[in-house]
Amino acid sequence: MTTEITEEQEAKTPTSVDELVVREEASDILQFVTFIVGDEVFAVDMAPVQEIIRVPDVVHVPLTPDALEGLANLRGKVIPIISLRRIFGFPDCEYDDATRALVIDLGQPLGFVVDRVSRVLGVEIHKIENVSSISGTVNTNLLTGLLKDVGGHAMIMVLDFAKLIANEFADIAKLSSNNNSTNATSRTEKTETDQFSDELQLVSFTVAEQEYAISIEDTQEIVQVPEHIIHVPHAESHVLGVMTLRNRLLPLVSLRRMFGLPFREANEHSRIVVVSVGNSSVGVVMDTVNEVLRVSKNHVDAMPSMLARDGDMSEITDICRLDGGKRLVSIISADNMFRHNTVLDALKVVEQMQDDSMSNDTEKATIEDDEQMVVFRLDKEEFGVPIESVQEIVRVPNELTHVPKTPPFIEGVINLRGAVLPVIDQRRRLGLPTMERSEQQRIMVFLLDGVRTGFIVDSVAEVLKVPKSAIEPAPNLSSNQLKLIARVANLEEQKRLILLIEPSHLLEAEDREGLASFAR
Repeated sequence: MTTEITEEQEAKTPTSVDELVVREEASDILQFVTFIVGDEVFAVDMAPVQEIIRVPDVVHVPLTPDALEGLANLRGKVIPIISLRRIFGFPDCEYDDATRALVIDLGQPLGFVVDRVSRVLGVEIHKIENVSSISGTVNTNLLTGLLKDVGGHAMIMVLDFAKLIANEFADIAKLSSNNNSTNATSRTEKTETDQFSDELQLVSFTVAEQEYAISIEDTQEIVQVPEHIIHVPHAESHVLGVMTLRNRLLPLVSLRRMFGLPFREANEHSRIVVVSVGNSSVGVVMDTVNEVLRVSKNHVDAMPSMLARDGDMSEITDICRLDGGKRLVSIISADNMFRHNTVLDALKVVEQMQDDSMSNDTEKATIEDDEQMVVFRLDKEEFGVPIESVQEIVRVPNELTHVPKTPPFIEGVINLRGAVLPVIDQRRRLGLPTMERSEQQRIMVFLLDGVRTGFIVDSVAEVLKVPKSAIEPAPNLSSNQLKLIARVANLEEQKRLILLIEPSHLLEAEDREGLASFAR
């Protein structure tokens, strides 16, 4: 059911019986939406009610009040969904066909889950009384009045949703001030990162049980293999086809076939690494994507001349030595890859299929208007961080070393190329249930106050380019949440809401001081 919003209904929610009575001059009858929560009957003035909907699917947000069910996408707009049962201290119950959410405009649209919506009532002014005559389950400070003997009920409580939100979500900071401090911190961390210019940052992946890597600068994003690939007739075998990636065509090639290895169909572990040179992009299908590596240039050697090959197979230009030389990773040059006949064929295929009306300038503007994110999972939700903030991504060792007298928030430490890396459980940091170690878990390494720090996440899903038009401020729900999660990526077509984390706020100020002391 959707209510029509008229100009008369744009007024603010009345905060007292006196304000309701002021409107008597315009009409002797006021309209209310009545609804049930638990065993109580409530009403709300109809003016701020935008619509009444079924409860949508939500994304759960950490570090927020318990009454918040999560965030939902309502026709392209991100809105908080709030449980009135939890606010009133009633036990949770399963949603059924009668459960609804009242979308009310309180400066921003908010959805309030109720057990059932009864009806819209026209109430005569003289039947509205003040709340001094009652006291009970609901705090009378949250009421604007009482409706007596209407709609078959002896008494209906009129809720003041503005006061209700002020009580439940009192610890709210201004988004603008948070963004200012965030930008300042980000600039500081960028300066701190420059000291690692003597290192290479690589994305490593596996093909036919051999490990390769590409510079992260040449990696636009990492995405899952789509269910449907457009196959191109008469194309070479190494050209798998074409997929659509954010309204542009992306040619796909198989690295297995480029390297003359046995072909294997893609599975749930396969990933597409989108490689860029200039204005062109090609998706290269890999068996798996492993991690983001930060490798000292001292551990990188040029491909031995007797093994280097000219022509089509000159992509591998360097070898990096890890784990004391026990692990060798072949570094692929994106420039050389784009001169490979395989890739040239794939690009020609796309050129033939591209719409003539799409200009290179428009496509370049679209690329520049994106933000590149590393997307990871915790519990059932997806989170994202700017790719430039991620130092590297490594596997979780079988055991973490627990060091006496370390700050309590540190899960343990690991040896990362001769340096001690403190590791923090991101689930515990966000108040989520802990889980047993698994093969999918990874350690994401960030630079916090000059100290490299690892955070354990359930899994790293992909590297994703998110259009800036799809990024919006997160609703103000709590100061802790707002500092850490100030933005949301609303990918409506994919039915995804990605909570964007500001890495500089991964730890509280006192924890950052403890981390700095530990590093010293």
